[in-house]
Amino acid sequence: MPPKPTRVTNRIRALRSDANAMTQADLARRLGVTRQTVIAIEQGRYSPSLELAFQIARVFGLPLDAVFQYEAPQD
Repeated sequence: MPPKPTRVTNRIRALRSDANAMTQADLARRLGVTRQTVIAIEQGRYSPSLELAFQIARVFGLPLDAVFQYEAPQD
């Protein structure tokens, strides 16, 4: 069974585009992770640790909730 997608969404792709077309590899280098990790986070297949989420937000000079959003489950 494939992994369940995370409820955490993000604006990383758009923010990279706005940041002088920062590549996934550029962001990965700044964070000390692999490009594959950045891809998985962008696509919502992986939720970053809280520490990594703060590091990503800091790269873009934004508060955490301007980069990541949490979609609460519907009852």
